[in-house]
Amino acid sequence: MSLITRVRDWERRTRPTDPAIAAAMDRRWEGLPEHVKTPAQLLGRRTTGCEGTHGVFPACDFACKPCYHSADANKVRVDGEHTKTEVAKQMDFLHEQRGPQSHVQLIGGEVSLLEAEDHAATIDLMRARGRVPMSFSHGDVSDQYLRDVALDSDGKKRWADWSWAVHFDRTMFGREGAKKPQSERELQPFRKKFMDMVEKLREETGLRHYVAHNMTVTPDNVAEVAEVVRDSKDLGFRMMSFQPAAYVGNEQRWTSDFREVTDDSVWAEIEDGVGTRLPYKALQFGDFRCNRVSWGAWVDDSYVPVLDEDDADDLHARDEFFRVFKGNYISQDRSVIRWRVARLVLRNPGILPVAFGWFRRFAKRAGGLRALRSGPVHPMTYVMHNFMDARVVAPAWELNKVGEVSDDVEIRAAQERLAACAYTMGHPESNELIPACVQHSILDPNENRELVSLLPMPTRRKPQPV
Repeated sequence: MSLITRVRDWERRTRPTDPAIAAAMDRRWEGLPEHVKTPAQLLGRRTTGCEGTHGVFPACDFACKPCYHSADANKVRVDGEHTKTEVAKQMDFLHEQRGPQSHVQLIGGEVSLLEAEDHAATIDLMRARGRVPMSFSHGDVSDQYLRDVALDSDGKKRWADWSWAVHFDRTMFGREGAKKPQSERELQPFRKKFMDMVEKLREETGLRHYVAHNMTVTPDNVAEVAEVVRDSKDLGFRMMSFQPAAYVGNEQRWTSDFREVTDDSVWAEIEDGVGTRLPYKALQFGDFRCNRVSWGAWVDDSYVPVLDEDDADDLHARDEFFRVFKGNYISQDRSVIRWRVARLVLRNPGILPVAFGWFRRFAKRAGGLRALRSGPVHPMTYVMHNFMDARVVAPAWELNKVGEVSDDVEIRAAQERLAACAYTMGHPESNELIPACVQHSILDPNENRELVSLLPMPTRRKPQPV
């Protein structure tokens, strides 16, 4: 490659705004319903949303109550070639529909049932299509499995960083050493064990990690949320996500009145664990009825939000940030991000005093510059994802497809939330982007029935008479 060609390639890759990403953002914003086109909305400004895989490995070796998988999920054989083929198709489609870069969950059943080489190869093909993959697991994995996924045959790290979403809560049955946990506290050593393993890998190989902690919340464990938050803040998680249980999936595993748990009650428990109010309205991710998110950092023993919706100067800084930094800044090469930001700042020098003012306010909330310097400072995001019950998703989705609005208040609300969904699955076979609630409530059962025929579980031959 000639010098001129290399310079042109560098100039293209470090452009402040990638034209393909900008176009994807514009399409995303235009497709949003009016009720979520607010100044705080991230979709269509900073991101096109999150993505997930489907129908690629539905089986799981746990027996959770509730379980969002259909009853046929564990009748499907885990097959690495099938996983790689289908994930590639879905990623190609998402690249076309949602733009060249996005975050995506490698999700189905339990990802660690994939052979380590197949798992790593799937991550590679997702990255090759501009995706930043996050492997979704129950976290009951061995140190050797993590190493086999992370390292190549020469013992060298395959990537500069990797991401996991690990699910720990006492609705999950089957964990080695805690088959039927009776409390969230009983699971704390297992949370720590997983984080110790990925941290040890980082220390030995330099492989950076981003780990999100997920927890299903039911009437039985909602009072334990605050304790989980307090006890987990120093474990190294970068996100703690809580999902009030919904009536989705295998009906035989619905165990209690899930609707006793409300959005506000779960958020109050998270705030109790953090020890402060968690502002979530300054930045909106889809519909607030689906997602509440508070970005911030622990500064020593104090949690400091990035933005406060009650601070007019913070809201002005947010608006200026959206205006100047249009599109996402996802890249596997951090030097590219730095150059893109530098070029943008040179074009928009007025953003510097705005950024300085924001930092001054953040430092004040943290206790001053001395507190920031003495540290430790650990970024942390607190999230609540509120899934909908299948009984309202099905009619809402059918009405959305034909452009009709229900007279029923509950179904109409579901229609609005589906139209603003921030988490979608790609269906190249039907040329559709499907909201996650629709995937799990409506499509998963049929997909899994088809996969039972395509990927049947191996059967043991009967002994033949001698």
